[in-house]
Amino acid sequence: MCIRDSRTTGHQRAALLVLLTASFTLAVDFSILNVALPAIGTDIGLGISHLQWIATVFALCSAGFTLLMGRVADITGRRRTFLAGMILLGAGSLTGGLATTPTILLAARAAQGLATATVVPAALALLIGTFTEGPARDKALGLNGSLMAAGFTTGAILGGLLTDLLSWRWAFLINVPIAVAVLATAPIVLQESRAHERTRLDIPGALTATLALLALVHGLTHAAETTWTDPVTLAALAAAVVLLAVFVAVERAVPVPLVPLRMLTRPSVAWGNVAGLLAFATETSLVFLLTIYLQKVLGYTPLAAGLSFAVLGLGTVLGGLAGPKVIARFGSRTAIVGGFLLQAAATLPLVLISAAAGSIWLVLVATFAGGVANLVVIVGFMVTATADVPASEHGLATGLTTMSQQVGIALGTPVMSAVLTAVALGAAPGPGTTTVLDGVTAAIWVNGGACVAAAAAVGIFLRRRARA
Repeated sequence: MCIRDSRTTGHQRAALLVLLTASFTLAVDFSILNVALPAIGTDIGLGISHLQWIATVFALCSAGFTLLMGRVADITGRRRTFLAGMILLGAGSLTGGLATTPTILLAARAAQGLATATVVPAALALLIGTFTEGPARDKALGLNGSLMAAGFTTGAILGGLLTDLLSWRWAFLINVPIAVAVLATAPIVLQESRAHERTRLDIPGALTATLALLALVHGLTHAAETTWTDPVTLAALAAAVVLLAVFVAVERAVPVPLVPLRMLTRPSVAWGNVAGLLAFATETSLVFLLTIYLQKVLGYTPLAAGLSFAVLGLGTVLGGLAGPKVIARFGSRTAIVGGFLLQAAATLPLVLISAAAGSIWLVLVATFAGGVANLVVIVGFMVTATADVPASEHGLATGLTTMSQQVGIALGTPVMSAVLTAVALGAAPGPGTTTVLDGVTAAIWVNGGACVAAAAAVGIFLRRRARA
């Protein structure tokens, strides 16, 4: 798995292996429960309109705290922060495996999300610090992006296998020995690093950012359960806008902001992160939609549904390996725009799926092609958003990229769930096979359209900002 060329050392490869193992595990954590959602809903007591909270709580905590933890890593030490996050991951996973109520289960997912917010920016900062900017770092970032995306798919397969053969609880418990192994190895192969200047943490900025995201996700989720014009929905969305404005005001006022607005004026940072947010929003929410389709419409078991995503995993690995080559030849902007267009071309034909068993072939071909395209975008996003960033701000830059990933995951699934639920529940008193299929295909139209819009926005505005 590690990079082997004349520009890397054995120590670099060992450090990369530890960091990739942690990142891969956390990526698996997001999706490992996806195919188990129906089983968890039956066992714990969650309806179809509430199942997405199992994924959303995880992403919400990760997105809400990732910038703060990226700055904590810069100040207190990236290796120390990395190890603390792995401890939290092990504790949260053990709690989830023993959960007996929705409250305990969601609390465990929140702990795993906070662990992600702690580990991922620290791991990325350590990775960037291990390799100098250039081909070696691009390859490391490409491999990291490839394994993280493959982790989403591996999680679906592993979750189905564990649910069918053992129990969905093992989807939590499997993390415990991995966390222990990383904690035993990391202090040996990872070197401590931190920013040269110690600064105060921007707690008000972190709180307002988290509350804004929470209000936004709550509004989107409530819209799925009621309507877009429901007073609670409108109030939550309005609160999100107000809190975001407060966050911007706080960042301008505090001496050491959580997100220095000057960093967002860099075209590479700003539009690279926009691309990352949309890439993760579209692909992870598509996996959620197809999971519902495979089990509720085609009647697949969790294991069969998980195995159906194996080709997506293969596509993401190939895309992650091809991404650096595409960037080297055409540039990161072209890689991002072209990747989004190819992802849209692979996604939109999925509106033709039906209750017929033969539709699985369309799913396999489309998800493979979409996985390749999506990873080209993700590698382009990672390279673009972390280029030309000084070493003292590596934690902040990687915190931004992690936040983009997790905000995309946190928002993509509720939006697609809202479309699915609105169509399914609006067509009949209860979502049967036909109405669920209608909801899934409607959400796929939105998903593919978002890919086209993303390609247009990044292509136009990144170019304009670059010229300016």
